Amino acid sequence: MNGADSARSLMTGIADALVSVIFAPHCAGCARVLEHPLEGAVCASCWMNIPLLSPPLCRTCGDMLPSWRAISVEMERCAACRRRPGAIDAGRAIGMYEGELRAIVHAFKYEGRRTVGRRLGDMLRLTSADLLSDVRAVVPVPLHPWRRLTRGFNQAADLAHALDLPVVHALWRSRATSPQAGLTASARRRNVRGAFRLSPFVRVKTLDSYVAGQRVVLVDDVWTTGATLNECARVLKEAGAAEVRAVTVARAKAPRATGKTEISTLLSPNGRPTCDPSMLTGGTRVTCTP
Repeated sequence: MNGADSARSLMTGIADALVSVIFAPHCAGCARVLEHPLEGAVCASCWMNIPLLSPPLCRTCGDMLPSWRAISVEMERCAACRRRPGAIDAGRAIGMYEGELRAIVHAFKYEGRRTVGRRLGDMLRLTSADLLSDVRAVVPVPLHPWRRLTRGFNQAADLAHALDLPVVHALWRSRATSPQAGLTASARRRNVRGAFRLSPFVRVKTLDSYVAGQRVVLVDDVWTTGATLNECARVLKEAGAAEVRAVTVARAKAPRATGKTEISTLLSPNGRPTCDPSMLTGGTRVTCTP
């Protein structure tokens, strides 16, 4: 190390110490005070403690399988993907949506800690290398314009740009939907049905070059039931995509139907939740509270 590097290292160490003492920023993962805040919003220990999903994995959604199923392509898919095939051809995630990874994603998405997006993108690029090696472009799952405005950024777009592949904003979220959290798989599918279309701002030449007849990859932060990703994939395939894959930071456990009354809500024009009779299924009793 020469004199200039030594001086730079010393100044960085001093700046790190001052920021740590004066502002006491907390790690987005474990909430402990960061010893080296200039190195990012997450401490080294939290990054190292993220458990990666390990094979065998479902070839469609990337969820972990209980055992190796190399007997046939059909048996390389989990029960959910075999039971309800979707528009996604292959999927992958870094890890389960729990522990440090859940906290980091939450901080990235809801607290605006955008600096972690690059590191998450690097991890996603490594864990999904086989899915990304022969694709033409990546397509971030879009937010509704109002949500994009209020949040200030689209976390899926940040992740997409971190993959170092051509990014095409091919999709447009044309309808505001209620949050997916807490909804059952069937309610999630109904919630996003028809909510996406091709972006009015994407050029036909771009679609012809990067989507039509090509392999593309959707990018999002969390995959739970795959309802949003499959709806986006359906639109891309209608636009001519030959194959649509999906990569996400985390894989969340899908909520189970309890057999009790299912209450489904959509956003009314004024943005307030309202019970929607069109969401009802045969024999389901729903109590709506104004």
